[in-house]
Amino acid sequence: MTDPEVPGRDEPPFDADEVTTLRTFLAYQRATFAWKCEGLDAAGLATTVAASSMTLGGMLKHLAFVETQWVVHRMAGDDWPEPWASVDWDADPDWDWNSAADDSPEELWAMWRDAVGLADDIISAVLADRGIEAIARHPRGDGALVSLRWLLVHLIEEYARHNGHADLIREAIDGRVGE
Repeated sequence: MTDPEVPGRDEPPFDADEVTTLRTFLAYQRATFAWKCEGLDAAGLATTVAASSMTLGGMLKHLAFVETQWVVHRMAGDDWPEPWASVDWDADPDWDWNSAADDSPEELWAMWRDAVGLADDIISAVLADRGIEAIARHPRGDGALVSLRWLLVHLIEEYARHNGHADLIREAIDGRVGE
């Protein structure tokens, strides 16, 4: 069922298998996030609320990084693509957040959409080759190797968390409220 409030956001099915449930909940959270960010110019994407330095532009870049980090780098085991490969993370561990103000809205959207598209392609390939139990090829910082199941739940959690932040920021910008 499509949400009339948010075009393109489909309600996850109530009786689907595990993979379909996880993937549609991830798609739902991504669509919610995109809806919160859509139509904003550079000033809107750079808006902060209260004491927080978080911006919607920073979230776009951060979530592009998260998709790349977990799916491309860890699950697939691929090398870091640009711009991530050239970042001095020791000098600025929050580079994704801090550098977003230097990017145009078009660059931020393209980065996020490209990361989501690549992540979805890899997820589909891993599911076809190794299934939901597939283990990441590259460990987390603590050495743990996660399953694709864990990774999908983590991405859902990451988007859900930031969708709450996006709600507050977008309401402060122009009053847009809703899921």
